[in-house]
Amino acid sequence: MSDIDPALPPFARALLPDLHRSFLRAAAGGVVLVLAAGIALVGREPALWLALAGYGVGVALSLVLMRRGYPHGRLGLCNRVTLARLALTAALLAPLAGDAAVAWAVPVVALLALSLDGLDGWLARREGLSSGFGARFDMEVDSALALILALNAMAAGSAGAIVLLIGVPRYAFAAAGLAAPWLDGPLPERFSRKAVCVAQIATLIALQLPPVTPEFGNPLVAVVALMLAWSFGKDILWLRRARA
Repeated sequence: MSDIDPALPPFARALLPDLHRSFLRAAAGGVVLVLAAGIALVGREPALWLALAGYGVGVALSLVLMRRGYPHGRLGLCNRVTLARLALTAALLAPLAGDAAVAWAVPVVALLALSLDGLDGWLARREGLSSGFGARFDMEVDSALALILALNAMAAGSAGAIVLLIGVPRYAFAAAGLAAPWLDGPLPERFSRKAVCVAQIATLIALQLPPVTPEFGNPLVAVVALMLAWSFGKDILWLRRARA
């Protein structure tokens, strides 16, 4: 089964894009969400270009991942939800363009992105569309959300540079994998990993709240950084043992 409408005449169906172009068509709809969320965040047009550029890069990288291997013949709601999360995440780039965010807008948009996390996985299982691509797509959106929220917290002054410790661990892990390819191996499902990830994003969202100051934010970041170090350390140990 594919995303192509069977009611269309054969000659029209032949001209429609394949699955990868169906992905791009769905991604095009996300542009509206980027613009709507971006306007809610900063209320000004120039900053939206950064959000749109970020979304474009995210879509392009996601398409590369899909082309490497997606075993199903249709996109499904699951991947569309992840695209929506990507659009909301990209919109959070707008305040980093130099325009101050509208009060409470950043935590609201970030909370919406977080609330959709898990829905895409549930839909994938319900639709029979679970895949390595879907899991990786979801993880990369989570990683981008963490980094962008960390940068927003730094820009807003609710935490110091220490906040990057909970914004970049996934990218640091990926960089380490270039030097030690065994770190790029598959990992088993682990509830504690997901719990730490939720704690990470929830903390980063809390740092977006207007009353938060570095006196409160920095110690909180330090606690979550230790949780992340424990979680990544556990994964590294498992990969090392699996390698042996």
